[in-house]
Amino acid sequence: MASSLKSLVNDDDRYQKSFQLFLERSSEHQCMRDFIHNKLPDILASIGDGKSHLNVIGVGSGAGEIDLEMLSELHKKHPGVTVDNEVVEPSRQQLYNYKVLVSQKPDLDYIKFNWNTMTASEFEEHWKAEKATKKVDFIHMIQMLYYVKDPEATVRFFQGLLGKNGKLLIILVSGKSGWGKLWRTYRAQLCQPDISQCVTTGDIKSFLDSKGVRYQSYELPSQMDITECFTEGDEKGELLLDFLTEVLDFSNTASPELRAGVLEMLRHPDCSVESNGKVIFNNNLEAIALDQLS
Repeated sequence: MASSLKSLVNDDDRYQKSFQLFLERSSEHQCMRDFIHNKLPDILASIGDGKSHLNVIGVGSGAGEIDLEMLSELHKKHPGVTVDNEVVEPSRQQLYNYKVLVSQKPDLDYIKFNWNTMTASEFEEHWKAEKATKKVDFIHMIQMLYYVKDPEATVRFFQGLLGKNGKLLIILVSGKSGWGKLWRTYRAQLCQPDISQCVTTGDIKSFLDSKGVRYQSYELPSQMDITECFTEGDEKGELLLDFLTEVLDFSNTASPELRAGVLEMLRHPDCSVESNGKVIFNNNLEAIALDQLS
């Protein structure tokens, strides 16, 4: 990233604010819920192989809302099974929110939660240092591969933890989304070199295809209202722009040329549609399900 631009992830408070606004302005969680309730049960049906205990890892679990919905579907498919759930999340605030959510939910006594305040790579180091040998039945990595140095190595490591009939679920923005177009155009200016911030499912599928790894993929249609981004000085618009570019205080730190170019791209038909005075960004996601390494 150009030296004058700082990553939004460097300011956790502003990141959480912009992320919450993103969730309010987008159908992100709704499209995930549709997938979890309509498609995920079939994916989960074959895991476990009749075992009475299942091992689960959530990588980048955030505040836990989506995790608990997946665990609920797992429980419906495999009633009577106990679950050991490793939660991996570097944000203390998000982990705290997850714990609060768990404390408010009845009927979770079949799950043992293990809280890991760490990144995916720290968890990998921890796992190797512990020489852990247990195999995992279900691993999910939702919207988190942007924050690792090497997505391919991260996917390979976690896929390698799967036991017989285990499943690894990855959800990321689709290569065909507005994000994909924005990142392909402005990767050099916006994307940090030390993390894989601009990765899409297109990139993940490319390396899986090159290795001959089989997977199932599912498109998750989603959109996001970014109208406020085009009102200069609008506080919420500025937060959304920070989230879209992953740049801290983008409007005030980017060059006028870069800001104008990004705004023009966000409005481009490849990224958004304009309807009833609103600019609706293509926020499509894609889910990829992998089996145990063969």
